[in-house]
Amino acid sequence: MEIHPLGHSSFRLRGKQATVVTDPYDAKEMSVKFPKHIEADVVTISHDHSDHNAAALVEGKPYVIKGPGEYEIKGISVIGIASFHDEQEGKERGRNTMYRIEVDNVKIAHLGDIGHVLSSVQLDALDGVDVLLIPVGGTYTVDAEKAAQIISDIEPKIVIPMHDARSNKDLAPLEAFLKKMNKTDAVPVPKLTISRDKLPAVMEVVVLE
Repeated sequence: MEIHPLGHSSFRLRGKQATVVTDPYDAKEMSVKFPKHIEADVVTISHDHSDHNAAALVEGKPYVIKGPGEYEIKGISVIGIASFHDEQEGKERGRNTMYRIEVDNVKIAHLGDIGHVLSSVQLDALDGVDVLLIPVGGTYTVDAEKAAQIISDIEPKIVIPMHDARSNKDLAPLEAFLKKMNKTDAVPVPKLTISRDKLPAVMEVVVLE
């Protein structure tokens, strides 16, 4: 399966049977624009903010998932896990849904705008995740330090940072997270192609352009 960056917290997960797009965006404060002519079978929305909920921009009449629950669409398994956009149980910015998505036997977790470290129940729901898509820019989500703690708790094979200054100048630069992870030599790539039998033995940080 392939993971293509679409900007901010949006990715296209392309499998053999179907395609998922996460958190399509349409917000004036963004320094990037959502690409045109993006099609999908499934769209996941982590929360109802304009930089994460623009499902109408995705073509192909996708099935839109907007909250916790278990879903099965065209051979793709999606589990939505309740969480919060802040450390005050949603009192500041509301609720957030994390998604565990299985495509071609690869387990991907998209944490949306997670604003806190995870509880034992949430970690149990994410047990066995191979690829972790995690915000690192602070301000509205966890910062580099808390992102590193979540990564240590989940222990994925691959980490892909998102939601940083590349798409919104109000967020911390990606370099702060890479420094925290001791991965300042990471070279951006246009996409990630991965299969279960080619997952790394030691955790890798992959920066997508």
